[in-house]
Amino acid sequence: MNKDIINIGIVSKGRLKEESEKIFRKNNLKIYTEDGERVLVAKIKGRKNIRVLFLHAREIIDQLSLGNIDLGISGFDLLKESEINIQKNIKVEKKLKFGFATLQLAVRNEFIDVFTTLDLDEVAQDYRRKNKKLIRIGTKYPNLTRDALYKRGVTNFTIVKSLGSTELMPAMDTAMLISDISSTGTTMKKNHLRPLSDGEILKSQACLLSSKKSKSKKGLQGLIKLFSKQ
Repeated sequence: MNKDIINIGIVSKGRLKEESEKIFRKNNLKIYTEDGERVLVAKIKGRKNIRVLFLHAREIIDQLSLGNIDLGISGFDLLKESEINIQKNIKVEKKLKFGFATLQLAVRNEFIDVFTTLDLDEVAQDYRRKNKKLIRIGTKYPNLTRDALYKRGVTNFTIVKSLGSTELMPAMDTAMLISDISSTGTTMKKNHLRPLSDGEILKSQACLLSSKKSKSKKGLQGLIKLFSKQ
């Protein structure tokens, strides 16, 4: 990539994309593409030194760590879920006022004996003793989930990586509990899932992130100050 170009990554679809684009508009930075809406690389009118790349939210984290993009907007949850060697290359410039969600543990409603992580610990121990295997927790956030449960003394579990709709995993019997990100809780309720009363793992929101590998790039600090005013 051209070393004189500031590359900014924003999410390619959904609410995060819409809110990120509002930040550009508020600062009179007009995003445009020359080849239609499906193009994943855009420019800024009158600013030849800036490119906007439309990426998956997780990909923004990875590319910031590598220094392939200089600035990005993605979720705090995805940053904290990433490996330590990735996190160390990224700086949180500002937590933005959108994309609020909570990563939390939840069980199916019929689990009437599991309401807290203490209950979960007891049930997990009993399940292992009776069945000679571990309870399964489905999630897209294995690192955060594992660390949170270990800190609370819960160790008798195994993580099943979710590749799609995490809320369906208990119904499909691929997991007994889930750890998932939720903004309103509606999807969990509709799928007969109940958050544990102390099951909160992480509060998340959209963040303005920069690559530490790009900190000396010309014009970058000015853009960070501009976006941080929001």
